[in-house]
Amino acid sequence: MSSTPFVIAQPQARQLLEQLDVPRILRKLFRDLAAGLAVQPPQQLVEFPRGAGDFINFQGVLAEDRVYGVKTSPYIVRTQGPLVTAWTLLMSMDHGQPLLLCDAGELTTARTAATTAVAVDALAGPGVQRLTIIGSGPVAQAHLHYIKDLRPWQDIRLYSPSLARRSAAERARLQALDPRLVLVDQREAALEQADVILLCTSSAGPVIDPRQLKRPALITSISTNAPQAHEVPPAALQDMQVYCDYRRTTPGAAGDMLIASQQHGWDSGAILGDLPELLSDQARLPSGERHVFFRSIGLGLEDIALANALCHLRRQQ
Repeated sequence: MSSTPFVIAQPQARQLLEQLDVPRILRKLFRDLAAGLAVQPPQQLVEFPRGAGDFINFQGVLAEDRVYGVKTSPYIVRTQGPLVTAWTLLMSMDHGQPLLLCDAGELTTARTAATTAVAVDALAGPGVQRLTIIGSGPVAQAHLHYIKDLRPWQDIRLYSPSLARRSAAERARLQALDPRLVLVDQREAALEQADVILLCTSSAGPVIDPRQLKRPALITSISTNAPQAHEVPPAALQDMQVYCDYRRTTPGAAGDMLIASQQHGWDSGAILGDLPELLSDQARLPSGERHVFFRSIGLGLEDIALANALCHLRRQQ
């Protein structure tokens, strides 16, 4: 018997996500991966002909929840600037029918930031006090939302190149996100004495160089669809304690890791742990003597886990 899936557009997805404990859902997901109850294949990159862009498929299986799915995200080259969209399809492992088709824009923002939060909670020492966010868009704001209560931050700074172009009203909206937040117009001032640095940009190239920092810090970095995108110089990986979201897939897709391996002799075997290992106490924690670098590329399972939670909420309503 065929079934019609729930179709959730972006506004409803945003409303439903506000009712979810996203970090809790992701922690369960990573523990399921460690226990062999979930499957995360490598992401699939397919290029459009004639340089017109590409799309990435993020796939995964949640056996305990009896669902599998795929998020597909195109990067469409246009004269007015690239267009990036994403949709997640959730399928039943029991009857093979679609359960949900969801605009994944809000899911992607939430799971990206919440994954970073899970990593910060696992890797940051209890005494960290100074948090710096590089970026000011929706993803950066979501990072602040999920991380602001993880530690007793005494100092939260935010910097992005676009801050200088923001209107007074826009700056006021950013400032209102947290009473501790300080908007900083110079990158160096934002990085000064930072304990945790969240890189939340869509940049295709480095936005900071960890080798120029004066003290060890936990640095987190995310992905964008640009080919081999990286937010730190790939050569810097040699000097850091490196962790990632999932060691079986991230080194083959993260731009900084690929370039570091190809051009700077870095070996993915140097990765000290991933989130499944960290959350199941199978990974060695950082020493605190060198920078710690956490790299996430975004897993299909993260999108599927959130889509599954949205599907349950939708049914209840």
